[in-house]
Amino acid sequence: MIDLTVVIPTYNGEKRLPDVLEKLRSQVSTEGLSWEVLVVDNNSSDGTAAVVQQFQKNWSQQIPLRYILETKQGAAFARQRSVRESQAELIGFLDDDNIPELDWVKQAVQFAREHPQAGAYGSQIHGCFKQEPPPNFSRIQSFFAIIEWGDEPIRYNPQNNLVPPSAGLVVRRKVWLQFVPENCILSGRIQGSMLTGEDLEALSYIHHLSNWEIWYNPAMQIDHKIPPKRLEAEYLIPFFRGIGLSRYVTRMVGVKPILRPFLTTAYWVNDSRKLLLHVFRYGLSVQDKIAACERALLIGSLNSFCYLWSNGYLKRRNRHRQLPNSPVGVVVNE
Repeated sequence: MIDLTVVIPTYNGEKRLPDVLEKLRSQVSTEGLSWEVLVVDNNSSDGTAAVVQQFQKNWSQQIPLRYILETKQGAAFARQRSVRESQAELIGFLDDDNIPELDWVKQAVQFAREHPQAGAYGSQIHGCFKQEPPPNFSRIQSFFAIIEWGDEPIRYNPQNNLVPPSAGLVVRRKVWLQFVPENCILSGRIQGSMLTGEDLEALSYIHHLSNWEIWYNPAMQIDHKIPPKRLEAEYLIPFFRGIGLSRYVTRMVGVKPILRPFLTTAYWVNDSRKLLLHVFRYGLSVQDKIAACERALLIGSLNSFCYLWSNGYLKRRNRHRQLPNSPVGVVVNE
């Protein structure tokens, strides 16, 4: 049994991958651990495959570096493929712009051993900017997978919808297989669509439908490289609108179908109230970049159900996989 598979889903990542792979090749204090690196190429059109092949030539034979191609576009498909390909007890996800500390692998395995009830746990994530972020960026930084909650482990409260991002996430493979549907509703951003939230949807099944705990592990540290273009309004506004449009799905995981109309109405009323307060504070025309992001998020949230329904997302069939001797194996029509 392999202790850990480090998965790097990537799309056109030939320029970003080398920094991640170099850090993984240089990991320390991994003696006695059995682990591997798996690059999942999500249908790239650049030289991603060639970059991996070049690293494989000088890679330690004790730590396999594997490459697979997943042609279904979307990060959700890449992650699901990696779970099928891995035989490890733990799966750690790193985006191709996540630079792990040299002891990330060690800390990932160690936390699982010290917290046997942890089904998943996220890293401490620091923003690494080439350009100074706009004023008040702290109001939206969590949406960029920047998680800096101090140096003590924290358990996520199962009573709310807050879960760690997929960047730097480690999950027990058996838990993923048991509780995350084979076909989630959200698939991730693709060309022409900024609809996101696929990682939150997957993790929410574990958070709300299982007794497994979810934690923040500050000992696993990564730097998240954020290029200047991701701080421009042309990227930010569609990005936050996409987050809002996905919210019906992430909010309804674990909610009984009979209760969904009532909860949807309650969310709509609350989002409307927040939007009115936002308009009262900033006016109809928003000049502040951070406020414009918040406005786009609220408008997307208000339109979430109608958008997802009219575009066929809510007609997708969610199938839970069943492990041997597992009580879970139901078929759920969403």
